[in-house]
Amino acid sequence: MQTRLGSELLETAQGQEADAILRKCVHCGFCNATCPTYQLKGDELDGPRGRIYLIKQMLEGEAAGAGTMLHLDRCLTCRNCETTCPSGVEYGRLLDIGREISEERIDRPLSQRAKRYWLRAVLTRPLLFKALLGIGRLAKPLLPESLASKIPARQFAPAWPKARHARRMLVLDGCVQPALAPNINAQAARVLDRLGISLIRAQGSGCCGAISQHLAAPEEARDFMRRNIDAWWPHVESGVEAIVTTASGCGVLVKDYGYLLKNDLAYAEKAARVSALTRDIGEVLGREDISTLAGRKRRVAYHPPCTLQHGQKLPGLVEEVLRRLGHELMPVADAHLCCGAAGTYSILQPEMARQLREEKLAALWAGRPEVIVSGNIGCIAHLAAGSGVPVVHWLELIE
Repeated sequence: MQTRLGSELLETAQGQEADAILRKCVHCGFCNATCPTYQLKGDELDGPRGRIYLIKQMLEGEAAGAGTMLHLDRCLTCRNCETTCPSGVEYGRLLDIGREISEERIDRPLSQRAKRYWLRAVLTRPLLFKALLGIGRLAKPLLPESLASKIPARQFAPAWPKARHARRMLVLDGCVQPALAPNINAQAARVLDRLGISLIRAQGSGCCGAISQHLAAPEEARDFMRRNIDAWWPHVESGVEAIVTTASGCGVLVKDYGYLLKNDLAYAEKAARVSALTRDIGEVLGREDISTLAGRKRRVAYHPPCTLQHGQKLPGLVEEVLRRLGHELMPVADAHLCCGAAGTYSILQPEMARQLREEKLAALWAGRPEVIVSGNIGCIAHLAAGSGVPVVHWLELIE
């Protein structure tokens, strides 16, 4: 694709990166064939190719308004298009740049700005989110069904095993998962303990920064990244084997810390080390002898999160672990498509998220599974809100 970005923009690292990505695009349109929003809307501007053109025009100085922002907002950031693209266009990186610049140049309505700020302020602060979730549970009978369905029942985590093994790994605590499903990380700790690995929580770590990053607040996101690196670094220096993530949406961003902080002289080297150490829990179990792990064998429908299969480029990872554990995996049509959760997407784009969830649940239910499993808290919560079949993290199948 030919570009004509202004010289002022091309003098910046951001402009140079955007220009290089744009030049890779050959207009083929293969991306639209696997884009969930294009399939729903049938609008070129609601597919990756159309959004690339919108970003290109904006970066070249053409007028951009509410329409540009609408189509960028509607993108799920599922990165399915990256898996499909024969030219290797790094669409996710270009989208981050486009969203950041659109926030600077286009006046977003006050109501939208307030909602996005509220999401960043609440969801990234575990104690505040937990308190508000508790109030929501008490008020659930009085809430409209559309809101009440998003509030899960309270879960109680099993006891966290004491650190007693020579092999040690860190875990990302996260922000919403400790309140929505505290059992997930505790279950990871129990499973790894049985494999001779101690899973450690680092005081001071928290939100990975993904919510801020995808809501076009990159500096705020980098602050969260630096805080986590500071909390983890003493453990990294003492020789932990890995930094484990049980939510793939967090994992994909932590694996990008090295890239996102590459221009930060104080943190670039540490961030690259953290990214290199980061592993999805499926990667960890995939490399271990799990023959001693027991559990009732079930008929399972597995939803692979986009952040695992397209973001982290790990398709088939969890499926293989589940088969090794003896579970029967039901066939799921169009497993590459997004469920509609996509971080805050289900809140900001509820109608499209609902349509995508209905299509995904129909595919997951088709094999009549006993249970639906996934590997990302956002997907699990979103699917569970509309499912008559239990939806849990796949780790919870291990007893």
